Amino acid sequence: MIYNIAILGASGYTGGELVRLIATHPQMRVAALSADRKAGMTMAEVFPFLRHLDLPVLTKIEEIDFAKIDLCFCALPHGTTQAVIAALPRDLKIVDLSADFRLRDAAAYAKWYGQPHTQPQLQAEAVYGLTEFYRNEIAAARLVAGTGCNAATGQFALRPLIAAGVIDLDLILIDLKAGVSGAGRSPKETLLHAELSGGTHTYSAGGKHRHLGEFDQEFSKIAGRAVQVQFTPHLLPMNRGILATVYVKGDPAVVHQTLGAAYAAEPFLHVLPFGALPSTRDVAGSNFCHIGVIGDRLPGRAVVVAVLDNLNKGSSGQAVQNANLMLGLPETMGLMLAPIFP
Repeated sequence: MIYNIAILGASGYTGGELVRLIATHPQMRVAALSADRKAGMTMAEVFPFLRHLDLPVLTKIEEIDFAKIDLCFCALPHGTTQAVIAALPRDLKIVDLSADFRLRDAAAYAKWYGQPHTQPQLQAEAVYGLTEFYRNEIAAARLVAGTGCNAATGQFALRPLIAAGVIDLDLILIDLKAGVSGAGRSPKETLLHAELSGGTHTYSAGGKHRHLGEFDQEFSKIAGRAVQVQFTPHLLPMNRGILATVYVKGDPAVVHQTLGAAYAAEPFLHVLPFGALPSTRDVAGSNFCHIGVIGDRLPGRAVVVAVLDNLNKGSSGQAVQNANLMLGLPETMGLMLAPIFP
């Protein structure tokens, strides 16, 4: 069976990545594409790297016949997505790539995003889309909320350690480096080549980054108590990739063993041999996450390094992984592409 797929917000980076992945998916077909400001244009005009594909012309959302759509990806800006999803048919399966439904608590959403949530009933319905930890819920869901790419990277490094109780919950520091595509495709002065290349800088430092809301929510749920990590992100002059260096208090060998056991059967999460550390170049363009562990010079301290592609495993690849489960397909279908190297 071939499933008809709609992508709303197809002119952004995550929209383009979704098209790239679905183009080789054996049981999905791109049946509709929307892009409000670029309606009427072809995807070849918006993304020349996709010109070899036979794709629908970009339209307005209201022009799509959703009766012919089996599953819809929403790759729209946060804030606008709530009203759009509320207007979609109630029987339509939806994977949302925005931040609008990641936080379960309305007060937490208002705190981190500076505005009240307008669709609390949908917020309560949404399933958090970190696939490896919510498989059963995602398979049965109508609405799945994709995680933040930074939040996914940090969680892959930490969730099994928190669950197993092998680290000090009051001493967790996440130092994260991210590629510029994570900031989206909209023009911004700070993302101009002359402003960005040749240097790096922190952003949303001092506990201000919105993905902290996801860390608070998920880590506290696992631990059964409040867990607040220190998190500082940095923007690097590279197109793709996230590297999170996580400092924890715990026995390094036990930390490595715990992660290895937790992910031994996971097709996309690979724990490297003890002492080996991953690079963003080893996962570029793929749905894989690599994790390495080393000991620190201070006894009883460990360093965990996790890398993934922010547009793929951190967003669009994760979205397709979730969609596979929602449609009853093998989770890995269409996603076992090798990373791009060099």
